[in-house]
Amino acid sequence: MTKIIYPIIALLLFSSLKLSGQTEPDSDNWAKYFKLNKEEVSLGAHHLKHSETFSKYSVGYNKAVLKGIDIVQETAPEGGGYFADIKAIPLEAPIGYNIKIFDKELFNTSRKTSYCSGASYAAFIEALNTLFPDADSLTDDRAEALRMVEPDDGRREDGIKFWGKWNDDGPGTHFALVQYSGIGKRISPEEARPGDFLNINWNKGGGHSVIFLGWYEDEAGKKSLLYWSSQQGTNGLGDQLVSIERIKSIVAVRLTNPENIFTFDPARQYSRNIPGDVIGK
Repeated sequence: MTKIIYPIIALLLFSSLKLSGQTEPDSDNWAKYFKLNKEEVSLGAHHLKHSETFSKYSVGYNKAVLKGIDIVQETAPEGGGYFADIKAIPLEAPIGYNIKIFDKELFNTSRKTSYCSGASYAAFIEALNTLFPDADSLTDDRAEALRMVEPDDGRREDGIKFWGKWNDDGPGTHFALVQYSGIGKRISPEEARPGDFLNINWNKGGGHSVIFLGWYEDEAGKKSLLYWSSQQGTNGLGDQLVSIERIKSIVAVRLTNPENIFTFDPARQYSRNIPGDVIGK
């Protein structure tokens, strides 16, 4: 196998990051949003047609993310179950299969269940495996930062290294992809296309880590969001359609510089003060 080395493409100027979100939408900007048709939101929860159906609408590396969704979904044809409990014994499973990046182990589990941030993270990892199929140059310290458990197989706490930032409360994909690694950039809700990562802030509290598939408006004018993740409503991994009336705000992030997986600084810090964007009505 030929060893592939990915040089630093550019240094990120984190001091110039736009960390503030839009607090109020434009009054009539719903027309700008990417919308799916009825057939595309009616494929069922556990289908394997994300790449086939949505790639024609995606941009850049989002096609690899959509392939990643199908790879992850195929491990749980009926969802695999949803379970999240930080005190669980044996350890809760962010994702219900043994996952690696390139040839390096990230997580081993006897559980088949998953939860939301584990689902979106697994699709991200499988996207990297798709983009760099022959890579063997990931350094040990970066591979360790990507692991979903500690070296003793104990729980990796929120905020610790790559996975801990992704799994942290709030917009974890912004923490991990934009600030920590420079692998992604923040985008507006109007810019979102299939394969982008979203963190949802619900009106009734709590949040959700998902992958965007599209907005939808039915015949009665009801506006909704279709995404893929792991949640109780789909028995774990699957597509879910929710009314935008349930959503307080979102933070959307796009994979733009996957090569930075080979060069990011595992010691970089991040800001948790990231306001969300309100969805236009």
